[in-house]
Amino acid sequence: MKLFDLTGEVAVVIGATGVLGGSLAEGLAEAGARIAVLGRNAERGQARVKTIQSRGGKAAFFQVDAASRGSLAEAHKKIEATLGAPTILLNAAGGNDPKVTVTPENPFENISLEAWQANFDLNLVGGVFLPCQEFGPAMGRRGKGSIINIASAAAQLPLSRVVAYSAAKAAVVNLSRFLAREWATKGVRVNTITPGFFPAEQNRKLLFNDDGSPTARTKAIWGHTPMNRFGESKELVGAAVFLASHAASSFITGADIRVDGGYLSQTI
Repeated sequence: MKLFDLTGEVAVVIGATGVLGGSLAEGLAEAGARIAVLGRNAERGQARVKTIQSRGGKAAFFQVDAASRGSLAEAHKKIEATLGAPTILLNAAGGNDPKVTVTPENPFENISLEAWQANFDLNLVGGVFLPCQEFGPAMGRRGKGSIINIASAAAQLPLSRVVAYSAAKAAVVNLSRFLAREWATKGVRVNTITPGFFPAEQNRKLLFNDDGSPTARTKAIWGHTPMNRFGESKELVGAAVFLASHAASSFITGADIRVDGGYLSQTI
């Protein structure tokens, strides 16, 4: 028995058009899974498919609005017809909107309900709730499935400025544990991965100055991270392959694996 061999598995990766989601999709493909790349941006999605295929993997892109159950259902049908029945769901979509970032110019009390709700729609509703509703029950009917939801260190300790993102990611962890209990006897495992700080497109301006030097926020993050650096997207892959593999993690559900360089282990 090979603990980390995903040959024969079909992995749906929502948010695979992004940096972290893309690395996770490529990592699952290298472990043998057939990858359904889901996202809004067709150009990035097709590029991700080509990368996977160039390395000997099998993948297909499906354009989807994860905040629409109908869009997800249509993609689900196409995935089954093209790649087979999904056995892995990895929810990696999410991000923080500047409209809900608390600053001296935009204090908490000025955040609009519409902007707050849009953040939850991105990180919780479309990021986890609807995809789990669409793919989870089908996995349960077949008696096999692994759902991996990407949380955040902000879910454990709310970060300054990103109040809505922190709250939504905390809800992701809570919902994941609920579903772990709900589907435990149906062969569907639900776990979360909590990344620490991984630079991505949406937060790069907060982390680096125009000349490439670290901002004060970056210095504060490194000072709070025992490894004194940011993570690299490839460093999330091992945790994802472990949780995706039934052979390796068949008795693990409701768990949260931290990949944070020790961030949540340090206080002062």
